[in-house]
Amino acid sequence: MAGAEDDRRFSPNCWRVRLALLHKKLPWEAIPWRFTEKDAIAFSGQGKVPVIIDGERIVTDSWAIAQYLEETYPESPSLFGGVVGQGLSRFVTDWVETVLYPGIAPLILLDIYTHLHEKDKKYFRETRERAIGTTLENISGDREQRVITFRKSLAPLRQTLHYQPFLAGQAPAWADYVVFATFQWARCISPFPLLLADDLLFSWRERMLDAFDGEARKAMGYPTSE
Repeated sequence: MAGAEDDRRFSPNCWRVRLALLHKKLPWEAIPWRFTEKDAIAFSGQGKVPVIIDGERIVTDSWAIAQYLEETYPESPSLFGGVVGQGLSRFVTDWVETVLYPGIAPLILLDIYTHLHEKDKKYFRETRERAIGTTLENISGDREQRVITFRKSLAPLRQTLHYQPFLAGQAPAWADYVVFATFQWARCISPFPLLLADDLLFSWRERMLDAFDGEARKAMGYPTSE
């Protein structure tokens, strides 16, 4: 998923897969795609990214891709750390999609619109405003107040990071990637500060930005700051 610039890659679901591929130490080629380019991925039988092609296999949906990578490349580092870890990773993924993603989206939707390619703007505004029932300007208008409530909602993550450097333990794994990808989505597209500098999550995000030789930090986006 690209913005106006091909190098502004902001899809949280694509970032999950990108980090999973790095974790598994697998090579890949990423191709920029935009909302209105449905024909480019029609071969996948659906209209959303991420889509991976591995030989003759086509896999869609970030969780399905993570499972596929784990099963197909068992000799590579594990994303989940076993069956129990996979179950817990499923829970974290669902928490991200039902709590974290909806918490961040209203804070950055207008910024996303601003950074889109011109051919995507009409589609994005119409679909998002129909879904939320108001304008992008209205949903983002009170974000200075909304972000206070949002930060409080992150308490479970903060509590875990009191005891260990990563959500998955001593090293990052899928649980970290699925949460971080949502913050990376925001960083790539919005200057609005979601986290304060004295927050444990801010420090964790910095560690995640530095992971894999700073792969995420090198991506086009805004600097992290208070």
